[in-house]
Amino acid sequence: MVTTTSFGKASFLIMAGLLGVVATTSAQAEVAEVSLARQYGLHYLPLVLMERNNLIEKHAKAAKVDLKVSWKQFSGGASVNEALISGALNIVAGGTGPLVTIWDKTKSNMGVKGFAAISEVPMVLLSRNPAFKSLKDISPKDRIALPAVKTSMQAITLQMAAAKLYGAKEYTKLDSQTVSMAHPDGVAAMLSGKLEVNAHFTAPPYSYKELENPAIHRVMTSYDVYGGRATLIVIYGTTKFYNENPTVVKIVLAALQEAIDMTNANRRKAVEEYIEVTKEKLDPNAIERFVADKDVGFDIAPKGIFKVAEFMHSVGSVKNMPGSWKDMFFPTIHDKAGN
Repeated sequence: MVTTTSFGKASFLIMAGLLGVVATTSAQAEVAEVSLARQYGLHYLPLVLMERNNLIEKHAKAAKVDLKVSWKQFSGGASVNEALISGALNIVAGGTGPLVTIWDKTKSNMGVKGFAAISEVPMVLLSRNPAFKSLKDISPKDRIALPAVKTSMQAITLQMAAAKLYGAKEYTKLDSQTVSMAHPDGVAAMLSGKLEVNAHFTAPPYSYKELENPAIHRVMTSYDVYGGRATLIVIYGTTKFYNENPTVVKIVLAALQEAIDMTNANRRKAVEEYIEVTKEKLDPNAIERFVADKDVGFDIAPKGIFKVAEFMHSVGSVKNMPGSWKDMFFPTIHDKAGN
């Protein structure tokens, strides 16, 4: 005979079992492995620390989530974005300009947005021409090396500077004086002084190496153009991944915050771990300059990205104009003081 009490207990057990199945199914709906990509340079330092110290795995374990992590390294933003769009990667890192571009292109479909900022690193315009002391002093013979003509973050920043100096309609005025060149090649050209390239729009640690040469001087930095500190590198992904993997996203961001805290607490140790992972050979003087450089910072709150989007929209590089920086980032960091 089944009593009311025993029936109630049986119903409770059945319900508990069903809830367990739902919880398990919900957990399994999220990815079992998260794939991330970074590029080369000290501005990606927190991501290297995340990999080296297994910080994502650490926070996944604390959240009682079984999560595998895979890291890939790319040498250019185009290939990174292709891998993201194809689904080969879940979270990628790149410059603020490329984020604005992919946000604009995918706004009506995949909805790529930023998860967080990573680093604030000034891009530095250097020159061998003694007369080229400010942008208004540039001569027709000056040639500026940068990663990619018209499309790189350096190129976009130079256009922003030209618009301020010559007027909005003249933002491309200096494009013809730029040359596409990888940073290491730009350094070699500047130090040799034998090529037509006599200026280089670069960033640490390359700028440190060039400034050791007394014939090379600083003309301006990206901070001069933006009117203050500005984010250089961000991490981003698709809306589909964000919606389907809320726990994984929280785990990754917690790991990133810890990596940033580690970097800010002991930058020298962070650089040592960076070299250990990447096997890059950094000049001791460059390391010392980086450790002491107060213009370099690491923070998850994006800075200056709205100005980039505003400019790119004004010149027709992107079709959509965000209402604020938050339109280009997921709600995960909307409580931060970004701009």
